Amino acid sequence: MSDGDGASSPSDSESDADLGLDPVVDDAEAAAADGDFPADPERVAFLRDIADDVRGESGESRQLAAILYRVSDLYDPEEETSPVEIYRNVEHIMEIKAQGGIDR
Repeated sequence: MSDGDGASSPSDSESDADLGLDPVVDDAEAAAADGDFPADPERVAFLRDIADDVRGESGESRQLAAILYRVSDLYDPEEETSPVEIYRNVEHIMEIKAQGGIDR
């Protein structure tokens, strides 16, 4: 299917993931995303408060809370991480969940 400029695009029924494409992070974005995230204790506290609020009994709520905690690490001077590391960590968690868990 063409998008008008000669480039092909997936049909509505095909997602980027179905085509083996990473819809969030490519190499150029990964290099740019490793930019500086200045320490921001207020942002860390805000994100972690939200994480505490959404954490519940369900696996999904615990996963969302964990993601928010990882994002807050970007602004915590005590932590060393990058958006790409966070993305890959979350992607790994979702793959394990899709396979039925670690103990399957």
